[in-house]
Amino acid sequence: MVPPALVGIAAPFVTYFLLGKEAVGGLLLGVTVTGTLLGLYMANAGGAWDNAKKLIERSLGGKGSLEHQASVVGDTVGDPLKDTAGPSLNILIKLISVVSLSFLPLFMK
Repeated sequence: MVPPALVGIAAPFVTYFLLGKEAVGGLLLGVTVTGTLLGLYMANAGGAWDNAKKLIERSLGGKGSLEHQASVVGDTVGDPLKDTAGPSLNILIKLISVVSLSFLPLFMK
């Protein structure tokens, strides 16, 4: 988890030193918009895959069928999407925003 956190911390600095203070504003806007949309997508897609497995277990094929085996593969992807990857994007958005705002006096010089 250290390398992803370092990317989140270093992104505002790299953007500032390579492109300038206006680009840091663009970075914040881009991270907020894309992170929010991607987080919503991940939460909804993961929930859909999880619910598809439950539906197949309940009515369409039952446990042990080929449909159920395929849905288990989908649920293996869906659970991390809805439980970890989607919500972690919220933390990334906050991390980049807090780092950028904390070093705002440096960026304004």
